[in-house]
Amino acid sequence: MTAQTLRLTVKGMTCGHCEKAVTRAIQQVDGGAVVSIDREANLVQVQTVADAESVCGAIREEGYQVEDNCDA
Repeated sequence: MTAQTLRLTVKGMTCGHCEKAVTRAIQQVDGGAVVSIDREANLVQVQTVADAESVCGAIREEGYQVEDNCDA
């Protein structure tokens, strides 16, 4: 699989614990994913080989709202 970079708007992250929860959820889908989070901008950038739908699903399962269409 080829790595892709996803830029997702994620609502509900209010603290460092939230960032860790989102990062952990993404890395359960792709253990090699590189995650960068800008909490103030509600932005999660992910370099991953996983598909967008799987990454968004993992974030949503943690209770956060993904504002983007993740079907791509």
